Amino acid sequence: MRLTEFNELMTTEFGVTRADSILVDHVLTEFAGRTGAQAIDDGVDPRDVWVAICRDFDVPRQRW
Repeated sequence: MRLTEFNELMTTEFGVTRADSILVDHVLTEFAGRTGAQAIDDGVDPRDVWVAICRDFDVPRQRW
């Protein structure tokens, strides 16, 4: 997944402000306690980060 697509999904699902906050503040346990932003910076595919965020925030599976 491209980063632009990831960002679009995040803002569509959570709104700009909340998406930004989730990305830099929410710790994802499945990525060794890194935030989404840290995981992406470390080379994790944005699709994997998107799925992890969806799981943590109970986003309906059809929107993953």
